[in-house]
Amino acid sequence: MAALDSDFSTCSALVVDGNPTSRSILVSQLRDFGVASVAQAARAVDARRQLEFRTFDFVLCEQHFPTDAMSGQDLLDDLRRNQLLPFSTVFIMITGEATYAKVAEAAESALDGYMLKPHKATQLGERLVAARVRKVSLQGIFTAIEEEDFEEAARLCLDRFEARGQFWLYAARVGAELLLRLGRCIEAQTLYKAVVDAKTLPWAKLGVARSQLEAGQINQATSTLEKLIGEDANYADAYDVMGRAQFELGRFDKALETYKMAATLTPASISRVQNLAMMTYYSGDHEEAEKLLDKTTRLGLDSKMFDAQTLVLLAFTRLGTADRKGLQRCYDDFLRLIDKDEGNARLRRLAAIVEALNLIQQHQFARSVDAVREMAKTVREPQFDFESASNLVALMAQLSAKAIQLNELEETIDVIGRRFCSNRSLTELLAASAVSHPPYADRLRLAQSQVLEFAETAMALSLAGDPTNAVKNLILHGRDTLNSRLIDNAYQLLQKHSAKVKGAPELQDMVQQLKARCGPLVNRASLGEQKRQAGGLALLTGKRVAPEIGKLPDPPPASLPPAEELLPGV
Repeated sequence: MAALDSDFSTCSALVVDGNPTSRSILVSQLRDFGVASVAQAARAVDARRQLEFRTFDFVLCEQHFPTDAMSGQDLLDDLRRNQLLPFSTVFIMITGEATYAKVAEAAESALDGYMLKPHKATQLGERLVAARVRKVSLQGIFTAIEEEDFEEAARLCLDRFEARGQFWLYAARVGAELLLRLGRCIEAQTLYKAVVDAKTLPWAKLGVARSQLEAGQINQATSTLEKLIGEDANYADAYDVMGRAQFELGRFDKALETYKMAATLTPASISRVQNLAMMTYYSGDHEEAEKLLDKTTRLGLDSKMFDAQTLVLLAFTRLGTADRKGLQRCYDDFLRLIDKDEGNARLRRLAAIVEALNLIQQHQFARSVDAVREMAKTVREPQFDFESASNLVALMAQLSAKAIQLNELEETIDVIGRRFCSNRSLTELLAASAVSHPPYADRLRLAQSQVLEFAETAMALSLAGDPTNAVKNLILHGRDTLNSRLIDNAYQLLQKHSAKVKGAPELQDMVQQLKARCGPLVNRASLGEQKRQAGGLALLTGKRVAPEIGKLPDPPPASLPPAEELLPGV
């Protein structure tokens, strides 16, 4: 293996194996190959912590850990799902098992290699070299991704796929992921289907379902997923996507069953236990949710995979059971998270909710009311997102349930409802947040019917041959409600009937201004902070610093004309 010395002289590696003898052999072999730096971990959970904060060129990981609930496959799945493993890292699974199911599962995870114990040093060296050849071959694609030139990266992938060049199958998978990111869902769907036709692979079938879901074809996606799960009942990623589809359709009971299955298949996955915990909470079983939320916090509080919304929901359950000490621990945990990431605006918003719950628990109602009033002032700001809305609704419901009547709270509920109740799933998720005060849930559902009426009125105008007033109507109500569905409908009508709409450029400017006021478009329900979709690959970038979570650019100066100029007679 002397020929490999120069190749690996600048490389680093991580060996993950619970057996000290096996771990020592792998470390020695890597050092014989000339790997400059070799770190070790005896458990998958310890390896995960290292991989969250450090990048390695090679990761050699044992599949089975007798004393650890997390397997090597669980580790890889979580790293991929949460964008913690860059394309440049070579990940090789080393195991004593060689069953078809295990090999297939490893292949679906985009592994770089799968080695059976015992192996010779030359075999390991050949695998490492082969994996590096693929990384070098695809370097142009990886470089474009790191520079955030996604159009160029997608083009390179498509060229390689069409020419059936070296590693064309992997390039197709990366290319489809890029197309999804670029919003070219139909093209991604076509590419996934082409892979299925060329070589039937479960990840490609799952990609078809993901593309359908992104394109809004939820029923088609559900049908695709049902077939896929029927073919492989242990494909955990398929359950993740199915749960998301059911959740977006507002079928919370079905989504709960699906997330239970995903968590059962991979009990050590923080993301899946977290999804199950949140879904259980929003389904109304707060007693069971408290156990799952607490488990998630204990399992992953120090992990980058942990979503701080878990702590917020845990705080609500502990207020419900009058667990004063537990509620205080939630707030203390938030302070520790903020200590590690002081500039994170989202963490501070979430911590403010828990602080207000603490005040309610301590019967400091005057201070908690002041806190709620301050939050209510932000409901029309771009930074006020759906997550902020659901948390504030839940907080206001807690105050009202304790017979603390504030006249302005009902008005705030109406404003939130008209802004965010764009469809049934969003409405029911907000209504679930108001479970402790049912009248608020009723007002939110009424708000959705009002939004639907606005959209139907505009559609009727368009069908009657008056797209100009249809767009103006949507802009008028969009400005009043800041509802992203109405504003997006106005945008779609302008795109479709631009030649027939009088003053289309001016109206287009108004729509763009409203989009800036709304912040990110919210037309789908989600559990916690959005992460990479299950079944895909992480598209890590390296050039631009990611924007602060929860921080949006300031909207352009307001310059929309008065309502009577949009629609005379209003």
